[in-house]
Amino acid sequence: MIEITVQELKQKMDSKEDFQLIDVRESYEYDIANIGGELIPMAEIMSNIDKISKEKEVVVHCRSGKRSAAVCDALEREFGITNLHNLKGGILAWVDEIDNSLAKY
Repeated sequence: MIEITVQELKQKMDSKEDFQLIDVRESYEYDIANIGGELIPMAEIMSNIDKISKEKEVVVHCRSGKRSAAVCDALEREFGITNLHNLKGGILAWVDEIDNSLAKY
């Protein structure tokens, strides 16, 4: 699995790179703090495979990076998707290193 740091993600956002950002947390977590990703909760990701881009880089994130890593592994194993990147440290790392105005939970 490929991992990406929050600094690398911020750079992609700032340079307006064409990539897909998927948030696999629950909707109540998304409501607490989000960085603009498309919300597809972990429990729903396998039934929403059609929403995941096959053409461009896909960055998957959660709270700490564990759920998103599991999602990346499952999607690679089950569907052979190879354009996935797990956000190392998740939104907690984003709050710590990029934007501490977001709620940390």
